Amino acid sequence: MIVWVNGAFGAGKTSACRELVRLLPGSLLFDPDTLGPVLRAAGATGDGFPESAAWRRLTAESAAALAAEADGPVLVPATLLRQEHRDEIFGSLAGRGIPVHHVVLDPVETILRARIATREDVPGDPEATAALRRRAREALPAYLTARGWLAADARMVDNGVLTPRQTAERVADLLRTGAARCPIVRSEGGDGDTVAAAVLLFDDRDRVLLVDPSYKPHWEFPGGVVESGESPTAAGVREVAEELGLRLRPEELRLLAVDWEPGAGRGRGGLRLVYDGGRLGPSQVLRLRLPAGELRDWHFATLREAAEMLPAGRMRRLAAALEARAVGELRYLEGGRPAATGVAPAR
Repeated sequence: MIVWVNGAFGAGKTSACRELVRLLPGSLLFDPDTLGPVLRAAGATGDGFPESAAWRRLTAESAAALAAEADGPVLVPATLLRQEHRDEIFGSLAGRGIPVHHVVLDPVETILRARIATREDVPGDPEATAALRRRAREALPAYLTARGWLAADARMVDNGVLTPRQTAERVADLLRTGAARCPIVRSEGGDGDTVAAAVLLFDDRDRVLLVDPSYKPHWEFPGGVVESGESPTAAGVREVAEELGLRLRPEELRLLAVDWEPGAGRGRGGLRLVYDGGRLGPSQVLRLRLPAGELRDWHFATLREAAEMLPAGRMRRLAAALEARAVGELRYLEGGRPAATGVAPAR
């Protein structure tokens, strides 16, 4: 189990986690800030904090490795203010089936500013302490901006008048009840290639429907992995019902493209089938319902908008599927790029 203790600089994350270690048997404290010097020593640029893709990957890998060894929860005190960074790290942990509990320490702004002004991160080094205080002050507006999505995603704990011990006790209570657990955490199971089905749905302006998963940093097509014994077409129908609340019939789907996707890192590859699910009327659009905790939003996107919302491979797949839809011919792709198809003439 991972306990991610989030919050602004000066919120008391590390102090609370040190007390939590005493309260939770077998727990470990993992501070991702320690990865910064490691990355710099390896020649990486940046300060090792969440803007660094290497930092995010190492944080997820390290937390997962510690969770496999620990007898209790792994406590991670770290500021995480961009939703796409949260998606990337938590989604990586979700793919391993590791439960994540997300808590934000949220004292009022006046208390935060007072703590920043008096904190002494580097005892005996006034210049270094002043630099850290300045950095904390500069980062505070970003936290206040992020507070909206954090409040919807995590359990907020106002620890403005609480001691670190009292804060830790409050967090421990949340862990015991499961109130801070992220609903997205799930195991994908196994390490082999998969078959997945996606369904493209359109509005009356031929814009394509995309969904925003809470466990990935990018938007996606409605769809998912084909279950054991299930046909890809049936999987597409099931996924659309689960993700959007729409009831389609298998005969309504038309196969547009088949894409072989290579695996990358812990990401699993395999065949990806893309179907045309047709146009949605205004009444169907009004009935769209997203599963809580899994999808945050949906959006009908133009091709230009989709290029900014999808990763490059998904965008290539979408472009090929739309071309197939326009000309009425199936497309076979590998890595999103056209591959050889058809029957060679006899020689």
